[in-house]
Amino acid sequence: MGGGRVTGGGADRGRTVGTVERLWRYPVKGLLGEELDRAEVTGRGLAGDRERALLDLATGRVASAKLPRLWAGLLGYTARTTADGGVAVTGPDGRGADERELSAALGREVALIGERPPGAAVERAVPEEVLARGIAAETAFTVNELGRAAPDGGFFDFAPLHLVTTSTLRAVGSEAERYRPNLVVRTEGEGYVENAWVGRELTVGPGLRLRILAPTPRCAVPTLRHGPLPRRPEALRVPAERNRLVPLEGMPALPCVGVYARVLVPGAVRAGDRLVLG
Repeated sequence: MGGGRVTGGGADRGRTVGTVERLWRYPVKGLLGEELDRAEVTGRGLAGDRERALLDLATGRVASAKLPRLWAGLLGYTARTTADGGVAVTGPDGRGADERELSAALGREVALIGERPPGAAVERAVPEEVLARGIAAETAFTVNELGRAAPDGGFFDFAPLHLVTTSTLRAVGSEAERYRPNLVVRTEGEGYVENAWVGRELTVGPGLRLRILAPTPRCAVPTLRHGPLPRRPEALRVPAERNRLVPLEGMPALPCVGVYARVLVPGAVRAGDRLVLG
């Protein structure tokens, strides 16, 4: 697909477009997350999703593997929600890790925070430079403010929910985990079918209602090692060749996988729920 904007039509209103195959929550932004069978969804997204982050004390910016030269190691750590609503972080060896151990492993002093500071931002390496020069190279980067389409609180890149379809995953030939979605939607069509949902509403299950805001532009993160998954440059290279879109007015055409959504009506979501296009 070329570099045009994506807009949805209305002739297929009321059509079932897929079912929820998997649910994911990421209690700490930038770390691996946990798979769920069911979740409550509010205007701030899945309950417990991206409620915490690691702050780089040297720069005052949120740690993110979008700048892999510094932070690719984050994707060796997993965050899970505890029974009391807290979070437990485990390292590649399966043992618990606190801020001190994370700082030592990452080579930078970090603090686990639960409130988004005003103007919180991440550093995002230019993906094409990472592909060309490797994750350890010095590359140009941009500074991106978090949560421009999300309510206050939380550490979202843009909006509080991220969806990707199995059709898109087949098209890029990569695992869902690389793109860090909240909902993996089982679909029957070929290609990047969720592109056509942009600007439309989706009802998920009995009452959750979403508005699809924009295609999700991809950074270098999908190409990195994710826990046991090895590096895979094709996870970015394929959409860069076949699915470049203009996510928002004024932006250039970028490689995109999945879509961002805002919550219109809160509700519960479960594996197996149908998605109906509004």
